[in-house]
Amino acid sequence: QVQFVTSGGGVVQPGGSLRLSCAASGRTYTTYAMGWSRQVPGKERVLIAAMKWTGGTTYYSDSVKGRFTISGETNNNTVFLQMDNLKPEDTALYYCGSSDLDLYTYYSWGQGTQVTVSS
Repeated sequence: QVQFVTSGGGVVQPGGSLRLSCAASGRTYTTYAMGWSRQVPGKERVLIAAMKWTGGTTYYSDSVKGRFTISGETNNNTVFLQMDNLKPEDTALYYCGSSDLDLYTYYSWGQGTQVTVSS
């Protein structure tokens, strides 16, 4: 089992930036990919970014493509999400997770960190 510690959320004005961090521990040696998802009340969680942990392949949802960047430090099992040009519709609870299978299949997520974009 993998545990996650997520940080970096907060309140930011439209057009601003935030950087989320997620440190994974536990059974990380089987990780194929790490990803970020987000959820707003009353809606399903949506995968917005993912990266193959050995590098070379990333995924971004259309809603964040060109504004968010996923990166990672494999030596300490930490994944980041750099979020630029934030919009009010990016307001959500953000989660990180890991997958042993592919870029898109996640069975567990860490605790969420709230991101609020408001003027």
